[in-house]
Amino acid sequence: MAEIELKTAPADYRFPTTNQSRHCFTRYVEFHRCVAAKGDDASECQKFAQFYRSLCPGEWVDRWNEQRENGIFPGPL
Repeated sequence: MAEIELKTAPADYRFPTTNQSRHCFTRYVEFHRCVAAKGDDASECQKFAQFYRSLCPGEWVDRWNEQRENGIFPGPL
């Protein structure tokens, strides 16, 4: 049976507090900016995907995805 390795985003000096909400949001935005600039298959964007998926609650990601689809996402994409 394969061993599962769990990882999270590395420490980021921009987010020194235990509240990681802003860190989560920033990583989500970084991922979508990367994909917009380099394409859906860009391997260098996957690290940002891993980071935001480990930091962000699923409900937030679902809401942000819906907002992006509707053109009302509040972030700088």
